[in-house]
Amino acid sequence: MEPFRVGLTRDFLTPSGELAMGDIGLHKLKNTPGVSVEFFTNHLPEVTPAQIAGYDGVISLAPRYTHETFAEAGSRLTCLARFGVGYDMVDVRALTENDVMLTITPDGVRRPMATAVITLLLALAHEVFAKDRLVREGRWPERTNIKTTGLTGRTFGSIGLGNIGREVFRMLEPFEMVHLATDPFVKPEDIANLRVKLVDLETLMRQSDFVSVHCPLNAQTRGLIGERELSWMKPAAYFISASRGPIVDQAALYRALKERKIRGAALDVFEKEPVPKDEPLLKLDNVILTPHTLCWTDECFLRMGESAVESVLTALRGEIPPHVVNREVLQKPGMRAKLEANRARWQAISRGEDRK
Repeated sequence: MEPFRVGLTRDFLTPSGELAMGDIGLHKLKNTPGVSVEFFTNHLPEVTPAQIAGYDGVISLAPRYTHETFAEAGSRLTCLARFGVGYDMVDVRALTENDVMLTITPDGVRRPMATAVITLLLALAHEVFAKDRLVREGRWPERTNIKTTGLTGRTFGSIGLGNIGREVFRMLEPFEMVHLATDPFVKPEDIANLRVKLVDLETLMRQSDFVSVHCPLNAQTRGLIGERELSWMKPAAYFISASRGPIVDQAALYRALKERKIRGAALDVFEKEPVPKDEPLLKLDNVILTPHTLCWTDECFLRMGESAVESVLTALRGEIPPHVVNREVLQKPGMRAKLEANRARWQAISRGEDRK
């Protein structure tokens, strides 16, 4: 009996063929009877039909998936496990039309992402980088010129209150801050266990000392934060963006920082990645910039990997993984047929029929 074939995109590997992120929990996949694991032979910005041909499951890092990815009929792919929580590089409709589940790894990224946001919050509040420059440039006597911001009693505002936003608030509890959030999909009863007040976007921007973006990128959130929204912020406030770059009008943010309309910002995501060498933000001294990797820790990689592996194995057993994005695909006859076929193959493998 042919084994279940699972492929991983090539960008998980270094040019020398080693795992770039260290341990990502592949041992469970490799040690499962009846499952073969391999990496794509090359990395392309957009996955082609040839690359997914013959795979039952794919674990993917950065490549795009479009209608062209499924141009050839008869794909046996059941599950595309996205390594992370964002899926703006995936044409979800194309997956649904081709009877493929899309899964993400919120359990793996929740704590590392929240920790990254708090890292930026503390770096801004304590002006860590400005103080670092004083020491490096021999300007020690100027240290009293840098005023920093205490957190007790200050207001932290979260744009979005999903998995990561809620974890940020849980981790912020010891700092005794005021917690505000805006999210059209969250009701007060949904967050009864959190000390968070739901408000509209304008109220949040006007009242917060720290504003942080925790919403996904989609048609509704693209360009959500622009000139008008930034003008609502306090002159002493800070802005944090670690979700997706296009949610923020980067040119408007640059002007707000350059003209000191807000005190500072910290960005882990950008409209264009990699950031162009002529990006104006690079010349400012009141913004912290990191290359969309701040949450990339060994803990993050391992937890995301384990979550992605479990999603694929669950689909191969003919069951439904917990973090399916396009749940409407589960009602399609083609999807149900794939799961039923997987279930039968899995039972046969479990009985040892693949070794007969």
